[in-house]
Amino acid sequence: MNQFKSQTKFDINDIIKVLPHRYPFILIDRIKITEPGERLIALKNMTINEPFFQGHFPGQPVMPGVLSLEIMAQAGSFLMLSQVEDPLSTNMFFSAVEKTKFRKPIIPGDQLMVYMTLVKKKLNLCKFHGVCKVDDEIVAEAFFSANLVDRIRE
Repeated sequence: MNQFKSQTKFDINDIIKVLPHRYPFILIDRIKITEPGERLIALKNMTINEPFFQGHFPGQPVMPGVLSLEIMAQAGSFLMLSQVEDPLSTNMFFSAVEKTKFRKPIIPGDQLMVYMTLVKKKLNLCKFHGVCKVDDEIVAEAFFSANLVDRIRE
């Protein structure tokens, strides 16, 4: 049985029990599910210690835009995996990203809030809309398509 189905707030220890990602690629610090299986809010605190800031770009650190997409993808995965019967036996693989917009750079000190919404689910195919905000201002957004698949056991 899935212990997370009724839970609405998740810290990093809970997140790594559901998502297969590990350091340095686990990119979410906290999650709050606002509607189970439908919507969540994820939080990522940007610190100068993030490995990508060291080389992107020295003297003017900016989070690579593709990583904001990865954060949204991880949030969407968590939204679905937290609702399946056995999250450790399932993965979510993203197959499309559409209507992507990067509106403002994300820099050290920013607190990134990611709002993920399930737009549609049919069998194992899911479509999401993600919006990243810093100080209530949209910095990135995109639509994603993804498939729930069996996770390979080690």
